[in-house]
This record gives sequence, C-alpha cells and structure tokens, in this order.
Amino acid sequence: MSSQLSIRVCLAVAFGSCMMPALAQIKLPNLFPFPNAHGISQTYNKNGNGQIDLGNAFFQSLGTNGRSCSSCHQPDQGWSIAASSVALRFLLTRGLDPIFRTVDGSVCDHGIDTSTFSGREQAYKLLTSRGLLRIGIGVPSAAEFDVVGVNNPYGCNETTTISTYRRPLPATNLRFLSAVMWDGRESTAPSTAAIVPGAYPANLIADLAHQAQDATAGHAQAAKPLTQAQMDEIVNFEYGLYTAQGIDYGAGSLSAGGAKGGADELADQQYYAGINDPLGQNPTGAPFTPAIFNLYDTWTNSHGLGSQARNSIARGEELFNRHPINITGVAGLNDALHQDSISGTCGTCHDSPNAGNHSISVPLNIGVSDLTNPLGVGYLPVVTLRNKTTGAIVKTTDPGRALITGQWADIGKVKGPLLRGLAARAPYFHNGSANSLGEVVDFYNTRFGIGLTAQEKADLVAFLNSL
Repeated sequence: MSSQLSIRVCLAVAFGSCMMPALAQIKLPNLFPFPNAHGISQTYNKNGNGQIDLGNAFFQSLGTNGRSCSSCHQPDQGWSIAASSVALRFLLTRGLDPIFRTVDGSVCDHGIDTSTFSGREQAYKLLTSRGLLRIGIGVPSAAEFDVVGVNNPYGCNETTTISTYRRPLPATNLRFLSAVMWDGRESTAPSTAAIVPGAYPANLIADLAHQAQDATAGHAQAAKPLTQAQMDEIVNFEYGLYTAQGIDYGAGSLSAGGAKGGADELADQQYYAGINDPLGQNPTGAPFTPAIFNLYDTWTNSHGLGSQARNSIARGEELFNRHPINITGVAGLNDALHQDSISGTCGTCHDSPNAGNHSISVPLNIGVSDLTNPLGVGYLPVVTLRNKTTGAIVKTTDPGRALITGQWADIGKVKGPLLRGLAARAPYFHNGSANSLGEVVDFYNTRFGIGLTAQEKADLVAFLNSL
C-alpha cells in the first residue's frame, strides 16, 4: 500500500487511534481528498502555508484519557464525526479508541459496564448510532423553571444536572460563526462574550480560545490548563480551516463550468458579523437578500457530461434561495417579532452568503427537541420543566439554551449550524434525529407545510450534498 493511501486509510477510518509519532510529522496538502458517500470533501487551510499540519496541538493528546481535539473533529468527516465512521472505529478498536470514554461518550457516566465488549456496545450506542456525546449541564440556580422529572432510558435521571445528547459541531469554517456551541454557552457572559458587530472577530477568537480550554479540561480530562502557546496554536489552526465538498460523484468538479463550490472558494468568501441579516442588524445598513447561495448559478440548463446532476444542484440552489416558507411557531422568531406568520425562505434563518449560518446569534426552537419531532426522538430522555410563576409544564428532550440562561422562553432553543461540508458528517440536527439530508428536508417540509414535490426534495438534497 502506498504511503499516501496508508495515510488516507488511517485518517478516514480511525484518525483518533492512528496518531503515532511518524504520522505527527506529516503535513497534508490543501484540498487533500476525503471520500464520502456523495463525492469528495476537501479542506483549505488559510493559516498553514498550503498545508494541514498533523503535528499541531489540535491533534495532540493534552489530557489524561488519550483524546485530542481530533478525536471528535476528524478531517475526513467535515471536522465533526459521522456516526457510521464512529461505528467502524468501535469495531476496529473493540470500543477502546479514546473517543469511547465514559466522561461523555457513554449514554450515562454511572451504572454502566464497560469492562466487556458487549457492555461497551450498550454504553456507547448513541455515539455509534447517532454520533452523540452526553453533555451534562447544571440547572441555573435562578432559573425561571424547576426540573420536576427526567425520564432517561439510560439512567442519568438527575434533575440538578441534565444529561443532554448532542452532535459535535465542526471545527472548521469557524470564521462564519455567530455563536460557539449549540446553546451558545461559549459566547455567553460573564465568562465569554457575544459575537456581535463591532467586536468581531476579536470576541469570536477569544471565545474559541475559551472553548479549547474547556474542551481539554472536560472532554480530555486534562490535569492542568492549556498553556497560552497551546491554546493559540489550536485556535490559529482551526480558525484558518475551510471545508466544503469539492467533487460530486454525479456532477464532477464543483468548481467546473464557472461554478464556485469547493473549500478554496469558501476561504475567500466575504463575511462579517451581521452580514445580510434579515432582522436589520447588518452594520452597513445593506438590505437583506434571500439569494444566499450563488455557487451554481452557471449550471442552470447545463448540457453534456454530468448535466443531469448539475441541473439538479442548480435547481436545488434556486429552491433554497427562492421557495416561500410560511414560518410559524418558531420560538425566538415569531414571538420575538410578534408575528404569528412570517413569509420567508431558507435564507431567513441561514442568511450568511455561501455559508448558510445566521450571521447574528439568534437561537431558535423549530421543534427538533420536541417529543412530536416527526423523525422520532424515542432514543432520547424526556425532561419535564415547570414554570415557577405560571405552573405551566413543558416536556422536551433537550432544554437547549434555557440551561444556560435559565429563561423559560429559551427552552428548546439552539443555534443553526453552518451548511458547508454537510455530506461528510451525517447525521444531522443537534440531536442526530435526521439520518440523512433527505430526512432533514422531510422534517422542514412537514414542519412548515412547504408542499415540496418529490423532484424538489431530490433537488434540494442534491444541492445540500454539494455544499
């Protein structure tokens, strides 16, 4: 086997358990190809002199349990983890890879047996099936609610510290972030600062440094804090990463024929906090446009080799930009604007050009944590909350940002993720409830009654897979 192929197998199958002294000396070239089910994912490092240095502190074990940042942020999986790859890693290492640790990788951190292979299968089944880590978050002392019950099928029924089960967010394309972590806890005062116009990117970089410190202390169980040099090295590395799909198996190169897909194009994308914000917070005063993506405009009415796939991707881009959505019942949007119904598009909540996140921090509850999620969330605990003032009861599988702010109105709210590099990192949503992008589209179609045809669904999926 060639050395390059050996490296690729090592990285693509079990990066976290492959780190060895020889590999740490390797620098992968920019746009190194990582295959996935739909094509080739590529990463461009703007801070690495054209390379991805595997000797960086990001890839080093800096704690006590063998983990590194790369244990849960793997370059072949969009710098997150794909559940299928975690399942393979489990089989190859018999559940002994550093990602499989009871501190957060297991369904609970007590009352489980990891001494046998079958015990580890049960302990880490949410990690291998949904790519979920368990995040324990204490209920704020001044919360507007009481946790009156937790029905957790895996144990961990405590009501003072709530076990939430969430996907690791990508450690790439970070320049486009408006909040760090699903619940924004690494961009929340007093410890950290909100990422807002006028303070960007300084606050973002400071928040990423804080997150690196917290992750090393928590996930890697470090005995001592990161040094300033280690923290700076990690943040500088991940802040320079840009990841996107570079090749589609049907359409070919995503930068062919005048298209602008790929990670190198993304690295040059204009962005600032508040850009294209639909709620009037763009610091330049420029109006919002729903034409979020223009990557594949030149592929409309393509002909020749790959034209069927290219036309589908172009139609999907147009649907994303233009298809009307009647937005109702979204906490953080409809209630905040005092509008029961908002005429919007996908770009209403994914407004940043060619990146697809919200350029201002706006955590929303679209119902992904609800017990009525049409995709099914029976694998998650049910947390029952009671409003201290009104006595109102809410049942949810994840209280979301409410566990950070203590506010009743924040129950179930999480931020939206960036939409680049999607094909490499299934499943989707913060709780892994969508196994595919097809299920993501089905969720939105059902939730908002969009009325997409089968062809429109297929076109949207083709477009999302091309990002």
